[in-house]
Amino acid sequence: MEKLNDFLKNTCNNEGSILGLSIRSSITGKSLYDYFASTRLQPASNLKILIAAAALKKLGSDYTFQTELYTDGEIVNETCHGNIFLIGKGDPTLQEKDYLQFITSLKEKGIKQISGDFILDDTWYDDERWSDDLIWADQQYAYGAEVSALTLAPDADYDTNAIKLKIAPGMLNTAPSVNILPHSEGITITNTAVTTEEADEEDLIIKRDFAENHFFISGKIGIKEGKQDIYMAIKGAENYIAKMICQILKNTGIVLEGQIKRGKTKTNVECIYQQQSLPLSKIMIPFMKLSNNGIGEMLTKELGRIAYGDGSWESGIAAVKETLASYQINLETMQLKDGSGISAANFVPAGELTRLLFEIQQEKWFPAFLTSLPIAGEADKMVGGTLRNRMKGRAVQAKTGTIEGVSTLSGYVTNVNGERLIFSILFNHLLDADKGKDLEDELVTILAEIGDWG
Repeated sequence: MEKLNDFLKNTCNNEGSILGLSIRSSITGKSLYDYFASTRLQPASNLKILIAAAALKKLGSDYTFQTELYTDGEIVNETCHGNIFLIGKGDPTLQEKDYLQFITSLKEKGIKQISGDFILDDTWYDDERWSDDLIWADQQYAYGAEVSALTLAPDADYDTNAIKLKIAPGMLNTAPSVNILPHSEGITITNTAVTTEEADEEDLIIKRDFAENHFFISGKIGIKEGKQDIYMAIKGAENYIAKMICQILKNTGIVLEGQIKRGKTKTNVECIYQQQSLPLSKIMIPFMKLSNNGIGEMLTKELGRIAYGDGSWESGIAAVKETLASYQINLETMQLKDGSGISAANFVPAGELTRLLFEIQQEKWFPAFLTSLPIAGEADKMVGGTLRNRMKGRAVQAKTGTIEGVSTLSGYVTNVNGERLIFSILFNHLLDADKGKDLEDELVTILAEIGDWG
């Protein structure tokens, strides 16, 4: 205990930063150690703990998201005499292969021609694409991408409404090559980057025009370090999806006489095809381990839609609070502004996080929650997640968090006696977030070495 006290006094009390620390027994729920544990602090992505718990409790670990195809016309002589409606209902796992399956299902119905329009219906959620507090400069990056009920992700990390730029070094002093996933329709690039012998990852700079899907690649990429995969947000996700569908229709041999556009499905329609997502327990893996912001925001809107029939942030946050009200946590001392933790106006005390982490252990879905947490030192990113390069050898399962000036870590650690402890570490007002990560790792190591808490 003395070592912990000394560390907090002499190491953590630095340069004006603020720390909230809470340690709790996982067996009794008793608070073992508090250090400004009731102080409201920015949780960054530790907010996702609340969203995950609310989603699993309200929706259930087996919950799936639907995507549906409808038509308002008859199919006669290989022609659909009417419109096709593709309805998105919040599936964050949709990839190009899924849209290929949607179009293939039309062909399997014998459709070779559509006389009307192809309508993209994303009205399951509202039209607000970004949370109120998202910094405008973050809208170009995958973690700040548009939030909608009909999405597209480039791979199984499920960065919704984003593209992946696969950038590989060329010959020395030449521009690197760029490959765009899932497709390059409507994407333009200005590439002034240069290949060098060596370069840090941060030396390669990618930005997007805020008015269109034009990307600027500059800086340098090292031959020694090799290729980089960069995820960037799409401007106007529905247009990007429309361009992809147009190409798939052509490749599949289906003629569309009308247009591909956004709209709302009519009432008198017939279902042609329906697809379910992975169960929520599986979606929790990329959400928590990779700290996927898009999934967090969609889960929040889904909670609003299911609880109140309104897929908005306002209703979603209300649903989160209503769902968590059954636990012995003080919701009145919290301020929730989004579903990812990216807002600097989110405020949660460390003590309330550990209290929630204690109480949910009794839930039947807790194993799914625990499995979703990053495991320290595990190299596989779908196991170790954001802790894969940290605290190797320590029995730690915890959620990380990082925004400007904030570094957080909350979860479970097994100590020298084999007892699982619950902890929450919230650093705010840091000048260097990396320093916060180092302090967190040292703190968790100290906690693991304490066998007697008095």
